[in-house]
Amino acid sequence: MQLEALLNYPRALPAMPRAVSDLLSEMNKEDPSPKRVSELIARDPALTTRVLRLSNSAFFRVSRKIGNVDEAVAMLGMTHVRSLVMAAALGSSFKGVPGIDLKQFWRYSLRTAEIAKSLAGTLYQNQGNAFTAGLIHAIGILIMHIAMPDEMAPIDMGTPALDLNRARAELLVFDYCYADVGAGMAERWQFPAETVSALRHQIKPFEGETYDALGGVIHLASWRARAEEIQLDEQGLAATFPDMVGLTLGLDLDSVLGKDPEDWEFSQALGAFLD
Repeated sequence: MQLEALLNYPRALPAMPRAVSDLLSEMNKEDPSPKRVSELIARDPALTTRVLRLSNSAFFRVSRKIGNVDEAVAMLGMTHVRSLVMAAALGSSFKGVPGIDLKQFWRYSLRTAEIAKSLAGTLYQNQGNAFTAGLIHAIGILIMHIAMPDEMAPIDMGTPALDLNRARAELLVFDYCYADVGAGMAERWQFPAETVSALRHQIKPFEGETYDALGGVIHLASWRARAEEIQLDEQGLAATFPDMVGLTLGLDLDSVLGKDPEDWEFSQALGAFLD
């Protein structure tokens, strides 16, 4: 299936829920309004329930019960609200994808998001954008499996979805990979141009005339998250580290491995919204 045909395949690309679309539009502004965000959340009963449930979860250790959306947004902060909105949208959009262990996939995606956020902080990039891009960077894999389960099955057997060489394997067969599909999805969902670009260039963020710093962050974050999933040892980590990407960003192997996310507990709490 050609890329354009895939992106137009009716069942492969879920529609962005209106509430989520409006929320992302507001939160993508330079100075989003907490009042407006609260109003948009309150319009969606399911999203309201999720926000209140997360606000009252053990992760935040609140001394009293959070009873309304205004309090929840104030307590969570925009970065956490943005992450929750994305998790709610993705968790409700993708169910039972053929050939994919969704629990593992979301665990890996959340890990990538948190590592990307942490690396972005080191590089003085926008951490919220990095988290979002990391969370959805591999969404193209799900779309490809939904639209082309028979074509994807042989690739899965030789190169599993989270293999370090997955993009190369897809390119050999289709002449495009999950990064291209994810960028097309993000474009149709009206994500910021920076996010679309990072998804599109994440495999080769600094090739030719391309210089995509956020794409480079996603490249390193996804490498580390995949390496953890396949349990690479020290020798394997050293052998596979994307040193040219790291060098361009000023990050070596030790700095990428040593920069552990401070907020990993939040991602574990957030994972419930992707199940």
